[in-house]
Amino acid sequence: MTTTLIRGCCPHDCPDTCGTITEVRDGRAVAFYADPDHPITQGWLCAKVRPYLERVYSPDRLLYPLRRVGPKGSGQWERISWDEAIATIATRWKAIIAEYGAAAILPYSYSGTLGLLQTAIVDARLWNRMGASGLDRAICCAAAHAAVYATLGARRSPDYDDLLHSRMIILWGHNPASAGPHAMPFIRQAQRAGAYVVAIDPRRTATARSADLHLPINPATDGALALGMMHVIFTENLHDEAWLERYTIGWRELRARAAEYDPERVAAITGLPAATIVDLARRYATTKPAIIKTADGIQRHQNGGQTFRALLCLPAVVGQYGVRGGGFAYSTGGYAMWDGAAVGHGAECPPTPRTVNMNRLGAALTGEVTDPPIMSLFVYCANPLASSPNASLIEQGLRRDDLFTVVHDLFLTDTARYADIVLPATSQLEHLDLHRAYGHRYLTLNQPAIAPLGEAKSNWDVTRLLATAMGYTEPWLHESAEEAIRGVLDASRARNPFLAGITYERLQREGTVRLALTPETEVPFADGHFPTPSGKVELWSATLAAQGLDPLPHYEPPAEYVAHPLADGWLTLISAAPHHFVSSSMANQPSLRAKEGPPSLEINPADAAARAIRDGDEVIVGNHRGQCRLRAVVSDNVPPGVVFAAKGHWACLSPDGRNVNWTTPDALADLGGQSTFHSNRVQVWRAPAEE
Repeated sequence: MTTTLIRGCCPHDCPDTCGTITEVRDGRAVAFYADPDHPITQGWLCAKVRPYLERVYSPDRLLYPLRRVGPKGSGQWERISWDEAIATIATRWKAIIAEYGAAAILPYSYSGTLGLLQTAIVDARLWNRMGASGLDRAICCAAAHAAVYATLGARRSPDYDDLLHSRMIILWGHNPASAGPHAMPFIRQAQRAGAYVVAIDPRRTATARSADLHLPINPATDGALALGMMHVIFTENLHDEAWLERYTIGWRELRARAAEYDPERVAAITGLPAATIVDLARRYATTKPAIIKTADGIQRHQNGGQTFRALLCLPAVVGQYGVRGGGFAYSTGGYAMWDGAAVGHGAECPPTPRTVNMNRLGAALTGEVTDPPIMSLFVYCANPLASSPNASLIEQGLRRDDLFTVVHDLFLTDTARYADIVLPATSQLEHLDLHRAYGHRYLTLNQPAIAPLGEAKSNWDVTRLLATAMGYTEPWLHESAEEAIRGVLDASRARNPFLAGITYERLQREGTVRLALTPETEVPFADGHFPTPSGKVELWSATLAAQGLDPLPHYEPPAEYVAHPLADGWLTLISAAPHHFVSSSMANQPSLRAKEGPPSLEINPADAAARAIRDGDEVIVGNHRGQCRLRAVVSDNVPPGVVFAAKGHWACLSPDGRNVNWTTPDALADLGGQSTFHSNRVQVWRAPAEE
C-alpha cells in the first residue's frame, strides 16, 4: 500500500504559518504532522493544529449544500444541490441589485483561513466586479497598522532567530506561548544565554510565568508606561541624541510630550510602582541590543493606536532600530506585499460604493447602514456571531426576515445557524494556496493532499460558480487556482524586490522559500531609511496631523472606563486568545474543547470575595450590551479589578447559548477603525441556581 507525502501549510491566523506534511494512503489522510525541514516549524506543531485530522474528518463536517426550511435559528434544513444553491443565490442577488443596487450586498470575511487565493483574491475579485459594499476588515490589527505606517512606513520585523542576539526582550501585551508558540524556543534560548525577559501584561499568562520580570499593568495604560519610560530616559540623558538627530522627525517635540509623564503620574495610571518604571526605563536604555516584541491584543482598546505609536517610539529614543537583536518585532507582513491590481482587478470594476466597518456588523444590520440597507450577507472564513463584538446585536440583525444570508463554512457555526443557504467548504488539505507569514519571512505553498470530502468546495471554486451565475465573463474570475496564484505572484515579483527569484515552480520544488533578503535588508531598517514621507522615523507624524489627529503619542483612558469606574463595582474584562483555539476555529473539536475546558472567568480572590463568589461557581458576566454565563476560576493570575475570559467559545456550545462577545463593545478605536474588545467593563455576580 503506497503512502504519499504532501507538503502543506497551516492556514490559521497565527504568525508562525507552519509547514506541514500530510501522509495520504488510498486517497485518505492517515497522518498529519510538522515539516521537519521548515526553518520555523522545526518539526513540531502547536496544540491547536496537531489533531487537524479530527477537524478534517469530523462527523460534523458540512458535506452538502443546505437550505433553511424553518424559522431562522431553528436548525431546520433540507439538502439541495450545488446547482440549486448557486441559482438561488444568483436569483436573489440579481433581484436585490435591481431594487437596491449592489451596495445592498455585503461580503463578510476575515482570517478563518488565510492565503493568497482563498482569502486575498477571494476577498476582492467577485465583490469588485459586482460593485458590492466593501468591508473594512479592521477587527484585528488596523490601529497597529496605521501606527506602524505613520511612524516607520512599513511593517518589517526580523525572523525569530534574531532574538538570539537580544540581551533584553520585552514581551509587551504578548503571550506567544499561546499565540505564536514557535517564537518561544528562541526566547528561551536567548534567556538561557543571559537575555533579560520582561512580560508586560495585566494577566500572568503562560509566557509571563517564565519571564524574569512580569509587570501586571492596568489594561489600556501601556501607552502611559511607554511615555513614562521615555520621560526617565530623556531626563537622565540616556537617549541616543545622535541617532535621533539623524534618523527621526520630531524627537524634541516627543521629549516635551514625555515630560508630562513623570513616574509618579504613570504609576497612578498603570498600577505599577514608580520605582519599577524607573528601573525598567534604565535597564531598557542601557541594555544593547534590546527588542520590544508585541502582537495585536494590546491595540484592541479605544486608545490602541496611540498606545502602539508610543511603543514604536521607544526603540528610536534609544537608537535600537536597525540593530540585530534590537528594535521592534511586530509583523513581517510588509515584505511579501501582493500587487493590488493583480489581486483585485479593481480598475476594471465599478467603484466600491461604500465601506462597512466589520466591527459594526450588528449596528449595520439593524439600521446604522441605510440607502441602501444591507439586504444580503455572504459570510466565509469567519464566524461573526462567535468572534465579533456586540454579538447580541449581530444576532438581532441575523434574525431579520428580509436579510438573505449565505454562509460558506466547514461546519454549522453559530452564524450559519441563521443562514438561508449554507455551503460546504474545503479544509486546508483539500485545496491549493500560497501563504506568507506575519511572524517570519518565508513563503509556503500548500498543495492539496486529498480530494474534497462530500461536495465541499473551496472559496475560489465558489467564487467562480457565482461569477458564472451572475453572468460575469472576465477571464480573471474564471482562472484555475494555479493560474490565479501564478498571475499574482508574477505581477508582484516584478515590482517587489523581496520576491526576486521566487517562482511558482520553485515553490513547487521546495515547498517553503525564504524571501529575497540581502545583507542590507536582513536587519529591518539597517540602512537607516524608513519608507515614510520624510524617509525617517516620524515620532511627530505629519500623516496623523493631516487627519486632524494628535501627531505625538499620548495617553487617554478609554471612554468606557471613564463611564464605568472600578469604584462603582465594574471590572475590566479582557477576552484574549485561548490556548487551544484560533479565535473560534477549532472551538467545536471535542478533544480541544476538553483541553481548553468550559467557558470560564478568571477573577482575583479579592473581587471574588467581595461578590461571594467561590471557585467553580457559575457566574453571570454582563453590561448594557448583554450577558453570558461562565464558570468562575478564582486566581491571582489576574489583579484586582481585572477579569479574564478566553475568546472563541461557540455560543451554541456554551451554557446559555451566548459567549463573552455578548458583552464586548463595538465602539471603534482612535486609529484605523480598530475593534475595542478589551475596553470592556462588566459586572459579575453569582448565577442563580438553575431549576
